[in-house]
Amino acid sequence: MKWLAGLLDAVDRVQRRHRWIALPFSLVRKMSDDQGGNLAALIAYYGFLSLFPLLLSFASILGFVLAGDSGLRVHVLENVARSFPGFAGTIDATITGSGIALGVGLVVALWAGLGVTRAVEGAMNTVWYIPLAQRPNLWWSRLRGLAMLVALGVAFILSSSLAGLQGTHVIAPVAANLVSVVGPLILNFVLYLGAFVILTNRRMSWRTVLPGALVGAIGWTPLHTLGAYYTRHEIAHASHLYGPLSLVVGLLAWIYLGAQLTLYAAQLNVVLAEHLWPRSLRGTSTDADHRSLLLRSRVLQR
Repeated sequence: MKWLAGLLDAVDRVQRRHRWIALPFSLVRKMSDDQGGNLAALIAYYGFLSLFPLLLSFASILGFVLAGDSGLRVHVLENVARSFPGFAGTIDATITGSGIALGVGLVVALWAGLGVTRAVEGAMNTVWYIPLAQRPNLWWSRLRGLAMLVALGVAFILSSSLAGLQGTHVIAPVAANLVSVVGPLILNFVLYLGAFVILTNRRMSWRTVLPGALVGAIGWTPLHTLGAYYTRHEIAHASHLYGPLSLVVGLLAWIYLGAQLTLYAAQLNVVLAEHLWPRSLRGTSTDADHRSLLLRSRVLQR
């Protein structure tokens, strides 16, 4: 295996000399150090649990708001199809306007949503090497989570409103199409900025989290496209037996990819802010390796 060792040595020498190559290697290395796969799996678990009560609440609210307005109903369901691939048909079939369903859905959705924000908050603190002794207590963590859930709710309402501009005569069709594409991108960018600042127990400037927020917002576009493609070409042609199973598996994979994207975006902020590049692949450790070890050792402080 000498040829493989020689190849790794050559790649290591090249990536140490070029920043644009060293950054991706450093991101993958730090993701591995933080056990990012486990963090993403925890976020995906709570995210999956929170979707169903959220959709139940959403369907109940739509039953009250969209009564008698078939045009607005179509626009909103189209936006749901883009945001949650595969669920537009379920929402359309369960719009009832039930007060009991709304109450139960809101309570369960709040509990599950706080679980998501708690998981994301723990991941952000791990990514930024926040010592255990400096992490927020239960009540402060819940307040942060509520603030993030309110921001997500407002963003989804705004996204639905922007999507509803398509097919209306409020503004020109070309402008409506442009707003429906650029608007959600800007909203995602603002949400990433807020999540990185609110859910990290460290005082940071907006400039520090700007690169990761930009990468995360842009990355959601192909992720949504992938979800829509899977829904149209796989679930739509699945049998009655495997259709629901395909939807569940596809939805879990979609949420997990979204969690991975979010963590990589956060890792980019840390690598740039702490100058954790280049990392060594073989041989002598770099200064970035030493800084990473020092920061990781501080996490265990209680």
